[in-house]
Amino acid sequence: MKTLHCRDVGFDCEGVIKGTTDEEVLQQAAEHAFTVHGMTVTPELAEQVKTLIKEEA
Repeated sequence: MKTLHCRDVGFDCEGVIKGTTDEEVLQQAAEHAFTVHGMTVTPELAEQVKTLIKEEA
């Protein structure tokens, strides 16, 4: 399972996105960023966020 904590991206947010692949996590993160934070994820930002995805047991 791969996870991304919204707080790690720099937001004061307890959101945690989980998925089986980096692409799945990135897609969900983009949806979360838009619906919760009102921001659109650019390809450049997606590459930066990808480095913050962690592998969880």
